[in-house]
Amino acid sequence: MARNGRKAARTLRLGLYADEQGLAWVGELVHAAVGARSARIVRETVVRTFPGSELSTADVYDLLAEQWAVEHPGRSSGAREPVELRVHVVCSLRTWRTIRKAVIRALCPEGTAPHACRVPWMAA
Repeated sequence: MARNGRKAARTLRLGLYADEQGLAWVGELVHAAVGARSARIVRETVVRTFPGSELSTADVYDLLAEQWAVEHPGRSSGAREPVELRVHVVCSLRTWRTIRKAVIRALCPEGTAPHACRVPWMAA
């Protein structure tokens, strides 16, 4: 197992309620966060079912669809679906944590005013 300062493959996992456009936007956020640091993406996967399990991403992330409905009343969810984005990054643990924090901040910037996330998400 790699120590904190050593580079190793690490996985950033994000549960999302997104359509193709939303998924592309989140991918751009991840690429920007990774590109700003000494890290590199080696693989990206969009998961709809969990290998070795009967659970689907719809089972696990169903609350994100509910979040969409609450935050966007009367608005159609369109082609959005619950998925998990897995981005495999080679970097140190410290860098991975920094990337993860940067992506989470970019997904839904917090402020003092109530707001709705563009893409409902959950860090897995």
